[in-house]
Amino acid sequence: MRASVLAGILGLLMAGSAQAQVKIGIVGAITGPNAAFGAQIKNGASQAVDDINIAGGINGQKLVAVIGDDAGDPKQGVSVANKFASEGVKMVVGHFNSGVSIPASDVYLDAGIVQITPASTNVKFTERGMWNTFRTCGRDDQQGAVAGTYLAEHFKGKKIAFVHDKTPYGKGLADETLKVLKAKGGKEVMFEGINPGEKDYSALASKLKSADIDVVYFGGLHTEAGLIIRQMRDQGLKAPMMSGDGITDKEFVQIAGPGAAGTLMTFSPDARKNLNAKDVVAAFKARGIDPEAYTLYSYAAVQVLAKAMAETGSSDGKKLADWLHQGRPTQTVIGEISYDKKGDITRPDYIMYEWAKGADGRIDYTGHELTQ
Repeated sequence: MRASVLAGILGLLMAGSAQAQVKIGIVGAITGPNAAFGAQIKNGASQAVDDINIAGGINGQKLVAVIGDDAGDPKQGVSVANKFASEGVKMVVGHFNSGVSIPASDVYLDAGIVQITPASTNVKFTERGMWNTFRTCGRDDQQGAVAGTYLAEHFKGKKIAFVHDKTPYGKGLADETLKVLKAKGGKEVMFEGINPGEKDYSALASKLKSADIDVVYFGGLHTEAGLIIRQMRDQGLKAPMMSGDGITDKEFVQIAGPGAAGTLMTFSPDARKNLNAKDVVAAFKARGIDPEAYTLYSYAAVQVLAKAMAETGSSDGKKLADWLHQGRPTQTVIGEISYDKKGDITRPDYIMYEWAKGADGRIDYTGHELTQ
């Protein structure tokens, strides 16, 4: 009898301990060609979890980070999502690639897990009528509107080539940009798809040069963008590239070389300059981390989930999502965030940047915002 009573007490204690911890999945391309962005998501979300726990947690509960690596691959993303579900993860920050976030979100829906991506911009992610999908970034139709308008106004009558990497993100962004360009009276002279992961794009560069292209719009990620620019410059083609948020990592310049200067890019206002982020940015820099691109968007995703937990007194995915869909504002390191019924942020979130050489000789996009 005494043994069974003791076992019962231990069971209650263990149950209480489990209730005092809430598992939050943090997932992105930790390995593979997009590992630079995976590191941003991991760094940002993990730091937010640590900061919340140091401050006492949420309603007496501590967050436990469970890290997943999808390697930028849809199948591996679904595998990680299933693993999170089996481990009792309640909420997820990730994934990076739209082509991974979309299939993974179906797994999370079945498991009752709420998902906030800091980086997946494909329109379809929040257009399927699912209750569990949110993002702290904008959408490709918003990004494409800024890019298409800029091309129509600044490259009127010029030869514009569109190149994309055939992914939901890359082709989706190119499609949205071209749609707006055409609506404003512009047109493309070329629309080409490439295979991501290749190293030799010299045939494409030759084709662009032969067509005497004035500007190349690229829908894709920084590795391929950098290689294409380098190989364009090797062949003497000086046309600038315009791309989207998929090139927002310093590795882009390392790959592209000096030819990266002059590249145009749509991205959100630089979160590092947000007054709300001042202390967090200082803490990152003290650790030798530049919280660039999606680092603070990932930190903000955790803040949003924490706010929903605090307000609802729950870690149930559906309850958290219902609260977020009410459009109530949350103060985050990237500014105030509120959501519409689809799970999209309610503020417009894209401006045009230029990668340019600074006084120190480095090429960066910081501080080079252009008017739309």
